[in-house]
Amino acid sequence: MSQDTDVVDSEVVRTDTSDVLLETRQLSKYFPITKGLWGRTVGQVKAVDHVDLQIRQGQTVGLVGESGCGKSTLGRCILRAQEPTSGEILYRRTDGEVVDLAPLTERQLKPYRQDIRMVFQDPFSSLNPRMTLADIVGEPLRVNKVVKESEVEDRVAALLARVGLRPEYLRRYPNAFSGGERQRVGLARALALDPRLVVADEAVSALDVSVRAQILNLMKDLQADEDLTYLFISHDLGMVEYMADEVVVMYVGHVVETGPTADLYRRPQHPYTEALLSAVPNPDPNAAKRRERIVLQGEVADPSDVPSGCPFRTRCAYAQELCATSVPALREVSPGRRVACHFSEELGLRGIEELGVA
Repeated sequence: MSQDTDVVDSEVVRTDTSDVLLETRQLSKYFPITKGLWGRTVGQVKAVDHVDLQIRQGQTVGLVGESGCGKSTLGRCILRAQEPTSGEILYRRTDGEVVDLAPLTERQLKPYRQDIRMVFQDPFSSLNPRMTLADIVGEPLRVNKVVKESEVEDRVAALLARVGLRPEYLRRYPNAFSGGERQRVGLARALALDPRLVVADEAVSALDVSVRAQILNLMKDLQADEDLTYLFISHDLGMVEYMADEVVVMYVGHVVETGPTADLYRRPQHPYTEALLSAVPNPDPNAAKRRERIVLQGEVADPSDVPSGCPFRTRCAYAQELCATSVPALREVSPGRRVACHFSEELGLRGIEELGVA
């Protein structure tokens, strides 16, 4: 971001002229490991470790990686649902000023919570079974006093219609709906305050395969209609390919590769990305027989005891001596492409076509 800095009401504000809506700089989240009666700290789980990320206005950034790589924790830190240990969360307001959300108090965060909303993974546990849809979707409107009390139900009915549900459902409880319908309710709740950025954390992974496409198409339609920006967190690279303009690959709290979706899928630059792409299912049964699956050896590295050098080296078929002694920097290897690998230019990794996935 191109910025000049001022201080306004104890907030660090910068003038921004770019199209980056939100950016993290060296963002980290460490969880302490305690031991003994007095809770002595004996170590740290580095769930997110010095992550740099950019999300551009109107685009979808896909955040991918295996379970335990830190992608959900990163999403929650951006929302300030979890307190970051260090780093910056730079958010560009509608007036073009940029504010670091990381150090703000709860009172200072309140107006920004309207702009950045979340859709949760489990549509069954994320909705209060004792509340009607009118209360679930209307609660953000009431808490933030966006509309008069007399107008809340009309606003809720309009939001339900926007996500494909009948307005007369507002008197019903969540147990009357299927998983896909509940996730539509979750989308309506997220949209209630007219957000600019929506963090979708595995938003369709708990749904039946037949319903996933409907929700993904709905999210795309809403994005076009409302000029939404998404951070789409998923372990499913097939869905990310359909949804995302850019992809960010994480491994054990680190970003290891970023780039435009089509280019990254065609020409991966990191061995971990190549392995993830090889696992993307192919709907063509004949092509599926010819595909080459890269099976990584061992388990995901322990974020409380990350290997020296490159965190991925213990599972990498291309690892060399340098990988054990030097941490690879996340560097630009071509326009729009960044990778954290010492030998990315030399490896000649295969994309989805050569792997038999496309």
